[in-house]
Amino acid sequence: MRFSILALPLLAVPSLALLGVDSAVSWANALVSSSGGEAQASKGGEVHAYDSWSYTDCGLATDLIQLKSFVVSPDPPQPGKNMTVTVEADVLDRIEEGAYVDVTVKLGLVKLLQKTFDVCEEARNNNASVQCPVEAGPYKVTQTVELPREIPHAKFVVSVRGYSVDDEDLVCLNLFVDFMKGRS
Repeated sequence: MRFSILALPLLAVPSLALLGVDSAVSWANALVSSSGGEAQASKGGEVHAYDSWSYTDCGLATDLIQLKSFVVSPDPPQPGKNMTVTVEADVLDRIEEGAYVDVTVKLGLVKLLQKTFDVCEEARNNNASVQCPVEAGPYKVTQTVELPREIPHAKFVVSVRGYSVDDEDLVCLNLFVDFMKGRS
């Protein structure tokens, strides 16, 4: 499975929400062996809703990664089939070695996983097309993951908080996936 450095916080991690309880923990474990008093503008936390999933960009206008679009196909995602995620984002400033993402995956109110991912290390380990350092500019990244058939009929919540090596805000995303909808 190949990951792009920009896709790790926005693509690979949300796929954890689409996995079953055991699969989510196993997949994550296999994958990974401050404002200074200044006012910051919020992006408003607009909810982007789709058939069986939604997300909020909870970041600030000053985050190093500015999410422009996040598209899942097929929509809704189907257990046992491939899911393709396409993300468009602008990188505002160079992303250096040491950038990391804190991820929390919940099944309903139960926390399944809380883990820190080294973004650059994951990009290297997976021969990603984008490697550290990542220069400022626009990016479009597409990632396909295979969803397990055993996804439980449940609602998942994935919280992603990314930071630069200097602990500047990198990205903030909350993803909600409902696998109870549309299932017989």
